[in-house]
Amino acid sequence: MNAAANVVASEVSALITQRGIAETARQVFREQAAALSSTADRLGEDFERAVQLMRGSKGRVIISGMGKSGIIGRKIAATLSSTGTPSFFVHPGEAYHGDLGMITKDDLALLLSYSGETEEVIRLIPSLRSFGVPIIAIAGKAQSTLARNANVFLDIHIDRESCPHNLAPTTSTTATLVMGDALAVALMQLKNFRPQDFAVFHPGGSLGRRLLTRVSDVMHKQYPVNHPNDGIREVITAVTRGRLGLTIVMEDGCLQGIITDGDLRRAIYANADFSGLTAADFMSRAPLSIVDTEMFAEAEVIMNKAKVNSLLVTDVNRQVVGVLKIFDAM
Repeated sequence: MNAAANVVASEVSALITQRGIAETARQVFREQAAALSSTADRLGEDFERAVQLMRGSKGRVIISGMGKSGIIGRKIAATLSSTGTPSFFVHPGEAYHGDLGMITKDDLALLLSYSGETEEVIRLIPSLRSFGVPIIAIAGKAQSTLARNANVFLDIHIDRESCPHNLAPTTSTTATLVMGDALAVALMQLKNFRPQDFAVFHPGGSLGRRLLTRVSDVMHKQYPVNHPNDGIREVITAVTRGRLGLTIVMEDGCLQGIITDGDLRRAIYANADFSGLTAADFMSRAPLSIVDTEMFAEAEVIMNKAKVNSLLVTDVNRQVVGVLKIFDAM
């Protein structure tokens, strides 16, 4: 390292020490958030054209980029593929030495290069043109070779990188990544891509279990029950023994309501003398429920939206057959 470089490194180190490491990190977040906001404001017809091109493609989305852009490209390809848009990444160097054979006239190319002048990427353009493959470019310079030769140009121009020397791809790669996510999400909405569809591509792990599991597979078939006339002590006993954080209030086999731990605490807090309370006095009379044939993913959506961690489970005749907890498919 020469003397000039030592001076620069010393100045940067002093700046970080002065500002604090955490503050330096916060500044990175702020700069990248501002850059993303600016990129979002520029989205318009070109983005819509890109999405429609991808939606109308009869083949796959072929993604290519060098270096850091290539790493981001692999992630975009994975996201698209897992959300219903068949895609794969091709290294531009390997493509030029034989892997172009994987690309057909029905495919679409998504080329990534912030400068728009990356040699290995630019060299793909004539071949893609000869195949009749449409090109979508994600780049930071509208007058670059890549942008000018693309069917659609998606602008990710940033003022500067988060790197203190404005050299290492940081903010620009974040912008590229989010542009890819935006394309994937827009395509999901256009295709009405549902949790059930997602499950087909994610059969493994806890995510797959939630998406492929039916409510009846994981619900608790044994649950505590109280009568509307039961006193609060009987309710507390049932909730404690049931170990589900709730009890179901039934009369003559018909659902009357539900009492949760929260209902119990609120009843005790609101009544100085709560010893005379009955289940009917503080039960929730319209509990949320789900049919046992539904997927757990749908139950999870209901629970998250209502901010509850339990659902009553009924059969097709609306008879209670179980209790579902939000962590049951984890």
